[in-house]
Amino acid sequence: MTVELSPDDATDPGLSPLRNFGNEVMLERMRMNMSRVELGRAVACGESLVAKIERGDRVPQREFAEGCDRVFPYANGRFVRLWRLVIRYAYPPWFRPYVALEEKATMVRMFNPQLIPGLVQTPDYARAILRTGRPDNLDELLTARLERQRILVREDKPPANLRLVLNEAVLRNVVGDPAIMRGQLAHLRDLGEVPRNRVQIIPDRGRHHGYQCPFGLLSFSEGADVAHVDGFPRGYVLAEPDDVSAAQGAYDLLTAMAASPDESAELIGVILKGCYP
Repeated sequence: MTVELSPDDATDPGLSPLRNFGNEVMLERMRMNMSRVELGRAVACGESLVAKIERGDRVPQREFAEGCDRVFPYANGRFVRLWRLVIRYAYPPWFRPYVALEEKATMVRMFNPQLIPGLVQTPDYARAILRTGRPDNLDELLTARLERQRILVREDKPPANLRLVLNEAVLRNVVGDPAIMRGQLAHLRDLGEVPRNRVQIIPDRGRHHGYQCPFGLLSFSEGADVAHVDGFPRGYVLAEPDDVSAAQGAYDLLTAMAASPDESAELIGVILKGCYP
């Protein structure tokens, strides 16, 4: 996943969402005769980060945009609105349609045989995963990935319900180090304790169930479900009824093979204590 500024000249604030955001921050800061140090203090970040955002070298977090809306008079939510466009361009073109659908979903069903999905990764786990690709924009990729997780805790509308099925091997595949795994498994167990969520683990009984590819389903308050298949070099969305029906059937089989949510929480706890004490 790479940060795409725009299809045109990214140095022009009128064409690049990221440059435009930074340019607006700089103009408002200068209008108020504020230094970057002063703005950083007001929005709880460092001077160097303010400078990088103003130059369009760093994708800002939502909290930075919210801070600008508080600090700059008459902003009226402008910086959060600009930020939404910035974060959209932080995803590659092929992934943007899925993210837009995910934001509207009332239920997200996911299966992964090897890794914790990005939607429920802790920052440390996500950073360790992203680092393996040796990107030169790691912080931007991490910001974009973690931003997707807001759908699980959003307050402006009901949070999306999570349905997650994982192979037991996912809990044992060490990403980063034991400390990272402890945090990730604890987070996974906490997610499963939220009443609207279901986290289920398929115990390793020595027999493979046959599903090797990560995939998921999105459901909406209106309209048909869609399926998403993760893969290399890119994933893809399936909307054809036959494809979606096949994905629904496969997911139902996986949930039937998995332990119950309560049994799965116990298994997570056992692995936490036994593998990452």
